[in-house]
Amino acid sequence: VQLQASGGGLVQAGDSLRLSCVAVDRALSSYTMGWFRQAPGKEREFVAAIGWSHDETYYADSVKGRFTISRDNVKNTLYLQMNSLKPEDTAVYYCNAAPYYWGLGTLVTVSS
Repeated sequence: VQLQASGGGLVQAGDSLRLSCVAVDRALSSYTMGWFRQAPGKEREFVAAIGWSHDETYYADSVKGRFTISRDNVKNTLYLQMNSLKPEDTAVYYCNAAPYYWGLGTLVTVSS
């Protein structure tokens, strides 16, 4: 599965961004999809996931209530709506089609 993530950028604390991840060669509907992030000098960490069968969602505690993961199977796209961004959300964000497929990351920088 080839995944293309986009939507990152430089924003101020409190702003919102929406990340997108498009699968260019295969339908996403049969995959559990997720977002992960890696901040400078830190390991990659889980952010959010959405199940393939019932669209059940899971979030890291650090983003719960601020981020929303969703998918549009018609558009073959995964989204991450990020609200109330904080400087500690600064990272490269990666989309994942579980378990093996990763997109190139998109950089999110949140200034204080």
